[in-house]
Amino acid sequence: MDRRSFLEFAAAAAATAAVTPSSAFAAGPAPLKPFALGLLISPFGDPEGRFKVLQELGLNNCFLSLDGYLKGGFTPDLVPQFKGLMEKYGVTPTTVEVVRPEPLVWNFKQGPSTIGLVPRATRAARIDALKQASDFGHALGVGQVQSHCGFMPEDPANPLWDETVEAIRTVAKHCQGNGQHFLMETGQETPTTMSRMIHDVDMPNLAVGLDTANLILYGKANPVDAVDILGPHVRSIHAKDGKWPTDPMELGQEVVIGQGLVNFREVFTRLHKIGYTGAVTIERETSGPSQIEDVRKEKVYLEAILRDVLAG
Repeated sequence: MDRRSFLEFAAAAAATAAVTPSSAFAAGPAPLKPFALGLLISPFGDPEGRFKVLQELGLNNCFLSLDGYLKGGFTPDLVPQFKGLMEKYGVTPTTVEVVRPEPLVWNFKQGPSTIGLVPRATRAARIDALKQASDFGHALGVGQVQSHCGFMPEDPANPLWDETVEAIRTVAKHCQGNGQHFLMETGQETPTTMSRMIHDVDMPNLAVGLDTANLILYGKANPVDAVDILGPHVRSIHAKDGKWPTDPMELGQEVVIGQGLVNFREVFTRLHKIGYTGAVTIERETSGPSQIEDVRKEKVYLEAILRDVLAG
């Protein structure tokens, strides 16, 4: 779907929502509590199955990865379909995300030239994809859009720095028009570099999606220390665990939460002290039945920590 067609779809979806009797979604999901546990899902192909899993896991919110919908998948019936599933399973989407189109190579050798808004070759297409995700999220009432912005140059004199500043500002302005925050997901850059980007973009709705493991997987920072730098800007959390990279060409290893190096208790404690009120989204980068079993264990692990942190 091209940009013009998508805008027509979004307008039609908004008009449909406007004439839908309020009683249709009167019950609605309950407002989320701070640090409410949720799950990252990719609903393309089986949206009902993905939402049903959330209910089975006892989770009331999710983070929507929408890359599968970029090639013609944002059809006019998608908004009412998703709203129906949100109501049926009592789930609130907190954030929408896209990182495509490809190529995307998640390593240190090709990653800098293929990931995010930094690479020139894919920048325009990814800006357009993020605008589509923003418009779809707006139609659902989702107030946050998130993505990896890429390997931001450490040197602000690098020509790619100013280009990336403008690209991020363009996306942030579009999200602002939809009443949304645009979140840069941590990973490919140091927290200080991301802080500098926030300063230079200078948009009130630009914020941070803290992925606790990515900072370790990319060898950039300890997530506890990252909170000291980026904490006031954090509006979402990907609860994920991992280990430092030992192969200079490959990222570190993502592991089940509790088996890696992330100190979740300290991360949550520091965010709680500065007033974080968002969700905590579990992300397990596997698939199939083993993923669900891992998430069940991770949920129990995180719930025990959060009970202590929030009671303190």
